[in-house]
Amino acid sequence: MTLPPRSAVLAGSAALAGGVLAALAFPPFGFLPGLAGFALILWALDRPAPHPLRAAAFRGWLAGLGYFSVSVAWIVEPFLVDERTHGWMAPFALVLMAGGLSLFWAAAAAAGAGWRRLRPQGWARVLVFAGAFAGAEWLRGHLLTGFPWNLPGEAWPAGSPLSQGAALVGAYGLTWATLALAAAPAWILDPGTPVRRLSRAAAVLVPALVLFAWGTHRVAGTPAGEAGPRIRIVQADIDQKTKWRPENLPSILRVYVDLTRRPAAQAPDIVVWPEGALPAIINDLMVPGQGWRESLASALAPGQILAMGANRAEAGPDGGVAYHNSLVVLEGTGSDLVVAGVYDKHRLVPFGEFIPLGDLAGRIGLRSLVRMPEDFTPGPWPRPLQLARLPAFQPMICYEALFPGFTRAAARRAGERPAWILNVSNDAWFGRASGPWQHLNMARYRAIEEGLPIVRSTPTGVSAVIDSSGRLTGTVLGLGAVGVIDQPLPAARPPTPYVRFGDGPFLGLLLISGALAGHKEIFIGLFRRRRSRGARRDPDGAVN
Repeated sequence: MTLPPRSAVLAGSAALAGGVLAALAFPPFGFLPGLAGFALILWALDRPAPHPLRAAAFRGWLAGLGYFSVSVAWIVEPFLVDERTHGWMAPFALVLMAGGLSLFWAAAAAAGAGWRRLRPQGWARVLVFAGAFAGAEWLRGHLLTGFPWNLPGEAWPAGSPLSQGAALVGAYGLTWATLALAAAPAWILDPGTPVRRLSRAAAVLVPALVLFAWGTHRVAGTPAGEAGPRIRIVQADIDQKTKWRPENLPSILRVYVDLTRRPAAQAPDIVVWPEGALPAIINDLMVPGQGWRESLASALAPGQILAMGANRAEAGPDGGVAYHNSLVVLEGTGSDLVVAGVYDKHRLVPFGEFIPLGDLAGRIGLRSLVRMPEDFTPGPWPRPLQLARLPAFQPMICYEALFPGFTRAAARRAGERPAWILNVSNDAWFGRASGPWQHLNMARYRAIEEGLPIVRSTPTGVSAVIDSSGRLTGTVLGLGAVGVIDQPLPAARPPTPYVRFGDGPFLGLLLISGALAGHKEIFIGLFRRRRSRGARRDPDGAVN
């Protein structure tokens, strides 16, 4: 067997290390210098090899393996909830998930290597790298139902000045900018005089400082008013491993009811329980005369609203039963409950809530992790919910918070922009390490993109109210906390540029990267020609 040359081993090791470093920029680590790992990845891709495309694809795959092994390490946790049934899948889940997602980076690196044959040099190769990998991240967020977990553009702490760039170009556009900025040291340190290197650093820092200054101004201008209504978020800290034991339902319901009834200086208009709050199908709990419905009704004052994540059953189109992961909105009447609205989760988690190719998978013994007789059925395309007593809001259940443009698309479909977003999630599936904090960070980016406040409820943490700049406001219930959050809903902003234009600006950035792949000289020539033409004319348009 022929061993790879030392230079190939060094390049592969650098790519793997770069991916790990970049992943450490995300919560709970927050090591932002780790973003320089992208410069290390670009350096690795620049190393010559006898078979450039093959070497680039392998190095890109190694970079992705390092990045996703850290980013999705929490993926083993859902399989350990029912360890006897699913525990054997945990190591395979991490290996297959990290290795599979890395294929997107392998394709990006190979595409970049192909473009390199057109010889983009200097700063152009940085933007080609940014375009190739940002394009791969967009594909990761859309192909095979999509899984946009920890996009590089979401590495900046949500609510910080640089994170506000998502309001301009969305998380994918900010990913392009982040990759360009993070990979720039590979160009800055290219051979050259100290003065030239300083000029390169200035060329990178100036646009970054402009974005930072704009983001600081945007955060400072966050609307301070209150849009109302008053919100109560309930967090009961119910562990996922014991939740579904039938004997635990009465005690779990009692905890939620007691927290809902907790006295407050000002009674809440709406109480929020998290995704799948109770270990039962809501249809069974709503049957009159069995005590469950009466217990729920007793927790609400007349006119008070309860928005609860619940598992729901209805007649299916084939005569069977369809199960939904839903947000059910109930209104108290004093002695009973009225169903005021229902939202069925549209984007389901592959393998968690449904099995792709379900019949085939079932024959080989695979089934989803949900505690239902059958997999969940996706609901219709999302639209804002409009209730008589509340401003219109967009429900967003768990996994749906990963997707940039989710609320924008729903609003365009309905012809109405909501006033806020209600995100219920069961982050108990993610354990108590990195998953819940990363999920919270991504949800906060949806607030920045849309310019809307978010009310976020989870059973075990982290629950919070998020303002339109992505900042946490008031009380935050962390991992393992039991309690309630009582505060008014923050005000919304006018529609952001991202709401108006969507991923259009991101597409423009990709086109710039593609054009620069082999035609940097054309861009420079056009710029110089236009500038020289301007120099030959006076202000009145006469030729000098």
